[in-house]
Amino acid sequence: MKLTQTQIEKLYQFTRQHYVEWYDLQTELVDHLANAIENQLQQNPKLSFEETLQIEFKKFGVFGFMDVVEKRQRALRKQYNKLVWSYFKDFFSIPKIIGTASAFIFLVVLMLKFQFANIVIITLFMISVIIFFIGMIKLSRKNKKQNKISGKKWLYKDIIYSFGTFGGLSYLPIQIALQLYDKINFFNLIPSILISATVISVFLFNYILLFIIPSKAEHYLKKTYPEYELANSL
Repeated sequence: MKLTQTQIEKLYQFTRQHYVEWYDLQTELVDHLANAIENQLQQNPKLSFEETLQIEFKKFGVFGFMDVVEKRQRALRKQYNKLVWSYFKDFFSIPKIIGTASAFIFLVVLMLKFQFANIVIITLFMISVIIFFIGMIKLSRKNKKQNKISGKKWLYKDIIYSFGTFGGLSYLPIQIALQLYDKINFFNLIPSILISATVISVFLFNYILLFIIPSKAEHYLKKTYPEYELANSL
């Protein structure tokens, strides 16, 4: 027995009522529930649609759909983190390594030779924090606006626009700056190398998270969700 379109819509509504807000996860769960309900009704024709739905929902356990949501979140965050690291490593391959190495050498020399290097470094860290938070706010607003227009939220899209697990590192530059101030001799080679590498890494991650990946978000969403383009055109 095939479910009607009205019943399918009820399944979407059911997932939303149970705190599944992302369309891709709703669709995944609706497909699973629909197949299970159709099999149940075929074996037990006396059961109603609602009764069968409750039977299948109970199979998800005490926490309902939350385990499915958390599992999918972990998988997509892992996918996003791999993407970030692939872009980061790209800056250390030819020809981009030339620019990365030049910036690194410039900072090392600056710290070894310039009397007020500590002020410059602290300023750079603070600038990176300001850029990150401004970018985070702008991208979050853009995502919310797009979700409102389409009427659909996508989990991977939310991860891209909230920077996955990297979003939680936004305060790292401030912590580094506080630890550096008046505690490290900026005119020694080893501290200069370590601090320069940290500064370059922070700015590279900012650039990747705020500009590179969001500019290619549509490509990665279509790659992750074959139905993404069609669903957003409806």
